[in-house]
Amino acid sequence: MNIEGKLIIFSAPSGTGKTTIVKHLLQSDLPLEFSISATSRPVRQNEIEGKDYYFFTPEIFKEKIENKEFLEWEEVYPNQFYGTLFTEVNRIWANGKHALFDVDVIGGLNMKNQYPEQSLALFLMPPSLDVLEERLIYRGTESEESINKRKDKAEYELRFADKFDKIIINDILDAAKKEAYRIIKHFLSKQNY
Repeated sequence: MNIEGKLIIFSAPSGTGKTTIVKHLLQSDLPLEFSISATSRPVRQNEIEGKDYYFFTPEIFKEKIENKEFLEWEEVYPNQFYGTLFTEVNRIWANGKHALFDVDVIGGLNMKNQYPEQSLALFLMPPSLDVLEERLIYRGTESEESINKRKDKAEYELRFADKFDKIIINDILDAAKKEAYRIIKHFLSKQNY
């Protein structure tokens, strides 16, 4: 019998440290497994099917949308889709783990709305937009135009922070890691059935 697990949803503006904290949680003693997203964008160098993403053509992705195979999905750019397959969540639950998601803000809220009792939605917030900009510049991977786009998107995404269950401010990374661990451990210890 497949017992449903819980969903731990992490959302944040780009450059906030979300991926670092998610990796830390996956290496902890919490019974979590990372949920692999599906996308219709081309495979990038060094990406592996079924490890980084499930890659589909836009046509197949749209077919899966029609067949209601996604927990959540979004068309980020024309014909460039991202989403979470129900089969991926069921795979994780069948392994006796809870699904950990690293998703954009709207995707995170869509998941929370579908599983209000079973999910914990965490919003990772930068100490300020100036600090976020400094982090993006420090990465050295973004053009000035790209940084400005990410800042604008971050301003938009910050408006949704209060719709999440908990907000974690990532000012000091170690403190944010500990707080995320504590919040998730408490949530997983509660019975909601």
